[in-house]
Amino acid sequence: MSCSLRPVGRAQRGPLERLTAATGLFRPDEVAIAVELLDEALAGDDDYRFLGAYAGDELVAYACWGPTPGTTGTFDLYWIVVDPARQGRGVGTQLLRAVEATLTTDDGRLIVVETSSRAEYAPTRAFYERRGYVQAARLPGYYAPGDDLVIYLKDLTHGVLAGATA
Repeated sequence: MSCSLRPVGRAQRGPLERLTAATGLFRPDEVAIAVELLDEALAGDDDYRFLGAYAGDELVAYACWGPTPGTTGTFDLYWIVVDPARQGRGVGTQLLRAVEATLTTDDGRLIVVETSSRAEYAPTRAFYERRGYVQAARLPGYYAPGDDLVIYLKDLTHGVLAGATA
């Protein structure tokens, strides 16, 4: 299922909040963070960039990413959220590919994704793994006892820049 991709604007603030909550994966404070990042992006903060997937005028998914401070060409992918009714239909892949293409154009070389080790995140981890992301680290008990931080990386240069020196 292909959606139209375009920026997330102020009119999508409420839909973004509802969409994030509807996944059932995020605590209320995490949902609030997603909305806060959108507010910062809309206020002109380039540290957070949003791209929405739309079915007509309805926001059905979004991605949020930004440059990692103190790095050259490294970006954090903070969120990919897809309406639960549309998961498994290629919308997340479409968004991820668009983010990767944008970063490649912007001299991005490395994408970092942080996620949870909880069982309900197994589909999320599999999503990234199927798309070439490699688990680079695991920090035990990071989020809570028994809830590890799992860090994935994808080298957008296919190793060309990994060994380059400045």
